[in-house]
Amino acid sequence: MSAGEARPEIRIAPGAAGSTLLSLGVYRPSRVVDNAEICTMIDSTDEWIQQRSGIRERRWAGPDESLLVMAEHASRQALGAAGLQGSDIDLVLLTTMTSFSTTPTAANLLQAAIGSQGGALEMNSACAGFPYALAVADQAVRGGSARHVLVVGVERMTDLLDLSDRGTMFLFGDGAGAVVVGPSDSPGIGPVAWGSWGEQAEALDVAPLLGDVVRGEATGDPVLRMKGQSVFRWAVTEMPRVGQQALDAAGVKGEQLAAFVPHQANTRIIDAMVKAMALPPEVVVADDVRWTGNTSAASIPLAMEHVLRDGKAAPGDLALLVGFGGGLSHAAQVVALPAAYAPAP
Repeated sequence: MSAGEARPEIRIAPGAAGSTLLSLGVYRPSRVVDNAEICTMIDSTDEWIQQRSGIRERRWAGPDESLLVMAEHASRQALGAAGLQGSDIDLVLLTTMTSFSTTPTAANLLQAAIGSQGGALEMNSACAGFPYALAVADQAVRGGSARHVLVVGVERMTDLLDLSDRGTMFLFGDGAGAVVVGPSDSPGIGPVAWGSWGEQAEALDVAPLLGDVVRGEATGDPVLRMKGQSVFRWAVTEMPRVGQQALDAAGVKGEQLAAFVPHQANTRIIDAMVKAMALPPEVVVADDVRWTGNTSAASIPLAMEHVLRDGKAAPGDLALLVGFGGGLSHAAQVVALPAAYAPAP
């Protein structure tokens, strides 16, 4: 460009008026681990576990149920429900905290597995990952960067468990959930309310840190560590405020919701959030944690499928999603529940 010549205007792609969840697919591992089996590994009882967490059983992945296998299965379920092929996907957003390959990422491998030629990005906001990725997908569709985005939350939390840790090992499970986000004449995904409390990051972390291992300053396999009371206090104090921010941003009142689908951490946190937000009794509260455990980034789509499968809410109904966990990160938005879904086997 010569001196004095006007800078050319950058052209941008036309975006959609809104975006929406076109479909949902999930994968639940075949192995069911009930509390009786857990109590053979740690000194505990079914009564204590249910009192502390509400969890009755959880799904643990087997050797043939890798992160990629679960993610691909859920993705193909979502694609089929939407009537789409992998080649229709312009962007794959995969969120997880249990993929241990820095490159290629699980998102790259999933993109290839489904036959997409679009972009691929792996995200890690732990248990808040799904609403974070959903917000990015919404902005990509509305901004014109993509027409169809595949958002996948997938975890093998059992790869991080210390099976001797009585305080954490009974909480977690494995699984995957995927949605296809596409254009809509009206918004089906509300504005995101997100943030991070990095100053409290040590309340939930994985040790030793990968960087410490690489530098030779630590050894051993990564193991999840959690200060349960600190995380509990943070969640029950701050997450109702975040949920209300998402409602206000979307212009939706609590009584206009059909369902509340928070991260499935434990029922005590969920019940405290419902009470603090004064949600009316007719709002269905997802409780998939009772049968699936805490599946981190996969928990919200798995819980959405459970609510739809049981007929407690219908496709198109409004739901409030709230994710929170490691980081400490959080994100929330109001969505219209997926128009089509493939029930888990």
